[in-house]
Amino acid sequence: MATLKAGDKAPDFTAKDQNGNTVTLSQYKGKNVILYFYPKDDTPGCTAEACDFRDNYQSLLGKGFQVIGVSTDDEKSHKKFESKYNLPFPLIADSDKQIVENYGVWIEKNMYGKKYMGTARTTFIIDENGVIKNIIEKVDTKNSSQQVLDLV
Repeated sequence: MATLKAGDKAPDFTAKDQNGNTVTLSQYKGKNVILYFYPKDDTPGCTAEACDFRDNYQSLLGKGFQVIGVSTDDEKSHKKFESKYNLPFPLIADSDKQIVENYGVWIEKNMYGKKYMGTARTTFIIDENGVIKNIIEKVDTKNSSQQVLDLV
């Protein structure tokens, strides 16, 4: 499992979004990208985070950012999540867990003494050259877009 840090080249990926479109990180070359990883569609924290990015989407675009969400849920789950909350950005289906592994966010978690594997909520800010500028590991789900803006 990778341990990425600021200054590292962001691992490229190819995967499907909620609409069945093939998305690669390299297609965003020349743009700044907010690549955020979240555990599960339509759960309270993940919904708060997605809706915060939605509510601030136009101002993020205005500052030159593209937003991409990634979770291990499938395309169908992402489509329901996008439709329910009117999300304007791609949600990548990482069902085979390749992207979460490459970014080092597939980790052992512990809830009520039960250990299991899951996605660590993490945001990567990637510059126009595909280099990681910042990594937010302690994501404030209700203010995730402001956390990004505070760093840039």
